[in-house]
Amino acid sequence: MVAAKPPKIQIVIADDHTVLRESLAALLESQPDFQVIGKAANGAEALELLREKKPDILVLDLFMPGSDGFEVLRTLDRSGTLVHSVVLTGSESQLDYAQAVRFGARGLVLKGDDPTKLFTAIRTVANGELAFSDEMAQQVLSTMVDDSRGQNTSIARLSDRERQIAFLVARGMKNKDIGAELGISENTVKRHLQSIFSKTGARDRLELAVMALSEIKAA
Repeated sequence: MVAAKPPKIQIVIADDHTVLRESLAALLESQPDFQVIGKAANGAEALELLREKKPDILVLDLFMPGSDGFEVLRTLDRSGTLVHSVVLTGSESQLDYAQAVRFGARGLVLKGDDPTKLFTAIRTVANGELAFSDEMAQQVLSTMVDDSRGQNTSIARLSDRERQIAFLVARGMKNKDIGAELGISENTVKRHLQSIFSKTGARDRLELAVMALSEIKAA
């Protein structure tokens, strides 16, 4: 019996440059596990496509006319809509990077990077993990932890094993590495994370990391 193929990662692209947008779509479609289901030229079109298509991943340019990528991320964050977003940008500003991540981007790739970095980021973020450099992650986490000081977190409600996993997530470790560190399977890590997210109310790994680091700093 032939095993069923896993579903393709459904992607919407938002970039105001037509040539880049079409080239990027063709590039992503060259990957057997990717399917581009929508292309937007600005933020308003992107939000409409997200509502209509409900993709797995949004590949988002930050600077577009009218409603830009920052506004798209802010709108999604305000509405509580969790969309796995990978920012693809030509910006060299660390502030832009940090703002994008704080507004909800979970991956960041520069337009000058090798295409394989984008492919890896899309797969990583689609798997519920984070895809940006350790330096950027630490910068953003530090800022977000400082902003959240004094707020109550739900880390105390976790079991000892769940707390272990939460703190390893805060160190930037992926599920496979956490499993190896604790001597448990990757699927067991995923099951623990489902319980952790339910107990803490964290929407994803970044919010969980902020909660865990806030507790460490408060100790």
